[in-house]
Amino acid sequence: MDITSMTAVELGKKIKARELSVTDAVNACLAQIDKAEPDVHSFVTIDREGALLRAEEVQKQIDEGMLESPLAGVPVAIKDNLCTKGMKTTCSSKILEDFKPTFTAEAVCNLEKAGAVIIGKTNMDEFAMGSTTETSYFGVTRNPWNLEYVPGGSSGGSCAAVAACESPYALGSDTGGSIRQPSSFCGVVGLKPTYGTVSRYGLIAYGSSLDQIGPIAKDVTDCAAILEVIASYDSKDSTSIDRSRYVGFTAALVNDVTGMRIGIPKDYFGDGLDNEVREKILEAVKILESRGAIVEEFDLSLVKYAIPAYYVIASAEASSNLSRFDGVKYGYRTKEYEGLHNMYKKTRNEGFGAEVKRRIMLGSFVLSSGYYDAYYLKALKTKALIKEAFDRAFARFDVIIAPAAPTTALKLGHSLSDPLKMYLGDIYTVSVNLAGLPGISVPVGLDSKGLPVGMQILGNCFEENKIIRAAYTLEQTLGFVSGHTDRKMEGGEA
Repeated sequence: MDITSMTAVELGKKIKARELSVTDAVNACLAQIDKAEPDVHSFVTIDREGALLRAEEVQKQIDEGMLESPLAGVPVAIKDNLCTKGMKTTCSSKILEDFKPTFTAEAVCNLEKAGAVIIGKTNMDEFAMGSTTETSYFGVTRNPWNLEYVPGGSSGGSCAAVAACESPYALGSDTGGSIRQPSSFCGVVGLKPTYGTVSRYGLIAYGSSLDQIGPIAKDVTDCAAILEVIASYDSKDSTSIDRSRYVGFTAALVNDVTGMRIGIPKDYFGDGLDNEVREKILEAVKILESRGAIVEEFDLSLVKYAIPAYYVIASAEASSNLSRFDGVKYGYRTKEYEGLHNMYKKTRNEGFGAEVKRRIMLGSFVLSSGYYDAYYLKALKTKALIKEAFDRAFARFDVIIAPAAPTTALKLGHSLSDPLKMYLGDIYTVSVNLAGLPGISVPVGLDSKGLPVGMQILGNCFEENKIIRAAYTLEQTLGFVSGHTDRKMEGGEA
């Protein structure tokens, strides 16, 4: 098997067995990047020299028996909103075009302790604001399955890198579906953990109460193994949760769903959902039912309020978080200005893209005097009601199954002309972030255009094991593993 077609765990085993060296793995990924990047553009930064030096260091540690992780020696791509010491971290924005942090994000540190080799930073929607990876200052990323289509977003670069076999796995961040939706579009597996499971220290914030870091990989086994490494309590993150007594996510890799109670929310399968997406997901549900799961439809309610509540809260938090980018301490500063306030205004006007400005203005408006109670406070109350609705559902069900997106990948340029339509595309993902729940997106087939269809499996807080078990069972039955399919990556071909 070609090195770039291997899953992260498969590659780790080969390295541990001395069948491959860490340098072999890194060189294979760099060669695939050279081949795919002119078309796909998954990366903002590629650290060739650093990756090869790190490969030698990790190989020595493996040879000396110092590294036992299944990911030791395996290359990884990191979304460009996770700080990496001495390596550019831009959030795909002009305002941070040349920013090099003086520290590394805790989740990335955990990977490095396990022996991971960072090969580069992936493209994304600017400051994670978007669903297509078209708002990046550094240009669009294309879907490896068909270059005329978007990879989704905002973690589109990470998902495209894994789908194009440029990296065995990647890290992304999920504020309203930014791991699960692009994973669906790119035919890879993406997992958003329970809020607080992975430290947000070093993640450049968009919506602090919603952001969560998670793995993107070729299969469910990889996601479970990666999550075991990056999940940790961190005193530097006030929202971090101590789950040290937890037995481990890979323990859930069991090919059996006998007796598992699965809920199908009627609200998610009505108008607005593409027929091909609905059919593929319901076929997958039947597979789980045939394996012994108990399936039942139910009314989740409050779905229509999720989008407005999410965008009010996320934009409000973004307007606050992004106020630090003013040209004073670090990042871009306008060349010509008259006085401090003019410098602020010109720097932010020149440094931020249109979508970021739109959300900052929306957030500032809903937090302003006279509108705080009417919008922001009401959105927080709605968030609490959505959490209560999920609590009632999980009193009856072990997991909930839903689409990851209303359609398969959209054509490039389709969403940017109509931002509202792009926002509505998050209908099936944002509720999970509002409620702090875990969710995993798994591929369940292809539509008539040859584009991947993704399905979400949602669980209650701290019950990642249940969604991993259901996803693993489905994957073992379907046999759909990303990265093992030849792709032409030409014009309109897939």
